[in-house]
Amino acid sequence: MGTLDALRQLHLIKWLREERQSRKLSLFIVFVALLLDNMLMTVVVPIIPSYLYNLDQSTDVTMKNNTLSQKDPPAAFHSIVSLYDNTIRSPGSNATVGATDVVPSPPAATELPDNSSGCPQSTSKLLNENVKVGMLFASKATVQLITNPFIGPLTNRIGFQLPIFAGFCIMFVSTIVFAFSSSYTLLFLARSMQGVGSSCSSVAGMGMLASVYTDDEERGHAMGIALGGLAMGVLVGPPFGSVMYEFVGKTAPFLILAFLALFDGALQLIALQPTKVEPESQKGTPLLTLIKDPYIIIAAGAICFGNMAIAMLEPTLPIWMMETMCVRKWQLGVAFLPASISYLIGTYIFGTLAHKMGRWLCALIGITVVGISVMCVPLAKDIYGLIIPNFGVGFAIGMVDSSMMPIMGYLVDLRHVSVYGSVYAIADVAFCMGFALGPSIGGAIAESIGFPWLMTIIGIVDISFAPLCLFLRNPPGQEEKIAILMDTNCSMKTRSYSTQGTHYQGENMDPEYDDYD
Repeated sequence: MGTLDALRQLHLIKWLREERQSRKLSLFIVFVALLLDNMLMTVVVPIIPSYLYNLDQSTDVTMKNNTLSQKDPPAAFHSIVSLYDNTIRSPGSNATVGATDVVPSPPAATELPDNSSGCPQSTSKLLNENVKVGMLFASKATVQLITNPFIGPLTNRIGFQLPIFAGFCIMFVSTIVFAFSSSYTLLFLARSMQGVGSSCSSVAGMGMLASVYTDDEERGHAMGIALGGLAMGVLVGPPFGSVMYEFVGKTAPFLILAFLALFDGALQLIALQPTKVEPESQKGTPLLTLIKDPYIIIAAGAICFGNMAIAMLEPTLPIWMMETMCVRKWQLGVAFLPASISYLIGTYIFGTLAHKMGRWLCALIGITVVGISVMCVPLAKDIYGLIIPNFGVGFAIGMVDSSMMPIMGYLVDLRHVSVYGSVYAIADVAFCMGFALGPSIGGAIAESIGFPWLMTIIGIVDISFAPLCLFLRNPPGQEEKIAILMDTNCSMKTRSYSTQGTHYQGENMDPEYDDYD
């Protein structure tokens, strides 16, 4: 038996060594990392508005009870009963009343609010939650926005394995803080910590995929699968959080996510060897140079404005539903289910299809559909009326993300040095700008002029930005790279990059490629 166990252990070690070189395992690790990151990001969407509303109501009740107890001390006499003539006298007054008359009792302590029905007791206080919830949701994206410019160049120096593992560690701590926090300050701290972990995971993860999948079509398909992890996190997060919060409590969903994060960390330790530093073989293009590239800016803008729509919906839609539809807690998360399912479908379909139809066209159509869909959201009269608009929002954002993430990689291949940490830092900055500006600005706009006008404004902005995607139809490349691609004497098999499709150059070019997983 000892020999058999030793052989099995040897076989397992050999299999792990082989799998470390596999692109599929790297893709799976990035998939799981994005899944958990976005599941934690969206699980709070149905929990926080209701939780903060009840927390503020409890605070108001406690202050009111303290005020009443100070005005009416327990030892004070509200009335004096005379046993002589069976009358009741009030202190400081000569007036008497009969014992049979009704005597008002002192005000009782106000009970804590029970908002399980979803019907708000105070609409004005509910509207005030827009700003607090918006700032809390925006804190993660804001911190991630600040961190990304440092993580991108860092991955070029030390490789992708260590930043991904650091992102796991930070996310695990953030999840535990979320589980046991009972104040707005601790929730804000946990959300901000998650921003640092998300920056490490997303920038390093996407950069690793771009460096491993060098073929443009393969890269688009791989990133579509990775974004499927993001989509599944967005899909499962809101309904999972709302159902667990309704029937189990606030702590339970975060503890489950912490357990899943431990699995991801163990997988990274086994497969990626995060203690090993592997810098890039060549120096990448400076971040400032990439920011000045107009084509990269247009692609980043498409990511930003496309995701800003759903970012504005996350804090404001639950509050608007509580105000106008009187929904239950679990319905606040289920309302996002159509958008999550359609985003998963969109990223899977257009991860491959966008390469064939033209990624610029896919993004143009997607941003336009996002704008139209969000303007239809306020037309809903009940939760069922949200199905079609939210489905359109999610599907269209899936079109934008699955087409623009790969285009960032081959814009660097075509116009700069093929080192991807910095360019995916820019892509993540764009994503974070949408999720930072969306909730913070959206919450303030919804409070001042109303939720319907907020949706109209972001819809017009998206539709106005869509025509800029035409510039991504055929972006020019650097002369030396074009010369390499056009060199028919080169014996290497080369693939030129084009948003219209892919073609091969050189002699005896076979469109099929070898799978070297």
